[in-house]
Amino acid sequence: MRLFLSRRIPEFTRLLLIESGSRYILDNLLPGLYQIYKDKLQVDLVTCFQGEPAGLRQSARIYRVWDYPDSSSRERLLRELRAHHYTVCGIICSGEPVMTKWKWWLALRIPAKVFILNENGDYYWFDYSNWRMMLHFVFFRLGLTGADAVTTITRLLMFPFTLCYLLLYAAIIHLRRKVRA
Repeated sequence: MRLFLSRRIPEFTRLLLIESGSRYILDNLLPGLYQIYKDKLQVDLVTCFQGEPAGLRQSARIYRVWDYPDSSSRERLLRELRAHHYTVCGIICSGEPVMTKWKWWLALRIPAKVFILNENGDYYWFDYSNWRMMLHFVFFRLGLTGADAVTTITRLLMFPFTLCYLLLYAAIIHLRRKVRA
């Protein structure tokens, strides 16, 4: 995760996309990227899905996670990805539990500037200057924004009382059985 402490955006020449969400997100993203950066952009993909996203060029390398089942093969994948010298790494964070460990493992280990892409096609750069955006993103995923925030916070506050009530109820029931026996 290079350039976390820098606001500098590197040139889009080598892009590694980690498809850790629905395929339609990349289907919408790729044509726009190719239109903006033309032939200067080389895109490679790490995915767990069959097939290819629409609009991915034939020159793109596709790495499928099921080809790397053990730690030695994952280290081989990491060495190969590092050898390509990616300038930018894009991660889909769409609220789906797809490749969660893979995407963060790769984001930490690939020396490239990381951007986070959500299910709406919105993105932000993963650096210190976007800490408010990252915090809002985490709160949104936890259900702590908007109308859901009141419900979620109420549940969190009521949990200890509910747990104590259930434990007390179970203790009383078991104590009654012992007294009757």
